[in-house]
Amino acid sequence: MQVPTHAAHDSPSSPSSAAPVASSSPVDNSENAPLSPSKAPTKKPPQRSHQMATRSQHGIFKPKKLFMTSTTLSQPQEPCSVKEALIDPAWKTTMEKEYEALIGNGTWELVPLPPGSNLVGCRWVFRIKRHPDGSIDRYKARLVAKGFHQRPGVDYHDTYSPVLKPVTVRTVFTIALSHSWPILQFDVNNAFLQGPLQEEVFMVQPPGFTSTHFPSHVCRLKQAIYGLRQAPRSWQ
Repeated sequence: MQVPTHAAHDSPSSPSSAAPVASSSPVDNSENAPLSPSKAPTKKPPQRSHQMATRSQHGIFKPKKLFMTSTTLSQPQEPCSVKEALIDPAWKTTMEKEYEALIGNGTWELVPLPPGSNLVGCRWVFRIKRHPDGSIDRYKARLVAKGFHQRPGVDYHDTYSPVLKPVTVRTVFTIALSHSWPILQFDVNNAFLQGPLQEEVFMVQPPGFTSTHFPSHVCRLKQAIYGLRQAPRSWQ
């Protein structure tokens, strides 16, 4: 006897024919719903796991020391041009002292520019030396040659300058300390101006200090000046 094929489909135990059973408990969608401001959780500060007390908890604060204060900004600043510096009596006096030091040291002599010679420019560099608290220590004006105008093989050759290693300095100090020798330190004023030049270097006259008798002459440098490529070597 054959069993009807539709009997399996009509069976109530078949999973395909089972109807979905509605859940008796309501679905809780409170996790996805936005929280109202009154129910928003408050963030608690982290609890300390140590017993160390900081200075801020006892009201101890160290004041911050700023070097560039409003007082410093209101003080005189470096001039942007030679014309501006010559108007200020303080800067003009500083420039005159530097120029007198150059002339007294025999740094150059005024000569006509030979034909075909390379001419190097120069400029004034102004700096205000300040104390750690921002107050003015002194004004400093320096005449610097424009070394990028020089030509290799024409007005300079070697530029290498031997450098003293820190190990050598420490060795000398150790030997002096072991023998109780006195150690003296000195600073050379206008150090580069003490080095004689072996090459012929022609430079324009300093801006603001052109000779009234020879306005078309140039400076033939006899001593090294700041900014020249061979100045460190000449000083050594």
